[in-house]
This record gives sequence, C-alpha cells and structure tokens, in this order.
Amino acid sequence: MNKWTELLGGLILLIGAILIAWLSSINSWTLFGKDFNFLSSAWIVLKGGLFWFVALIGLLMIVLGISDLKN
Repeated sequence: MNKWTELLGGLILLIGAILIAWLSSINSWTLFGKDFNFLSSAWIVLKGGLFWFVALIGLLMIVLGISDLKN
C-alpha cells in the first residue's frame, strides 16, 4: 500500500476508536440489558497489562539475580 494511504487509514482507525470509546462512556449504550462501555473495558485491560508488565519485570530481575549468584 501507499505510505500516505497507510497513514491516513491508521489515523482514521485511531480517531474512530477514540470517538467510539468516548461516546460509549458518555451515552448509555445497552443491548439486551448489557452495557457497552468501551472506555471502561480499555482501562481495565490497560491496568491488567501494567500489572503483568511489572510482575514479569520483577520475575526477570529475580531470575537474573539467581543467575548472578551462581557465578
């Protein structure tokens, strides 16, 4: 694909995702009694990803410390 087409497509997708998340948090999007708040879901995934990143960095540091103790 053309580089300008890729940039424009990526920009449209990013702005679309931000708008959908924002509008779903402001308005009440419900279907069959199920709430679709995409901003809340994205925040939960981000917090979970941050938790696992910190936990795995800690595990990596422990493994590297044990490896240094062997030497």
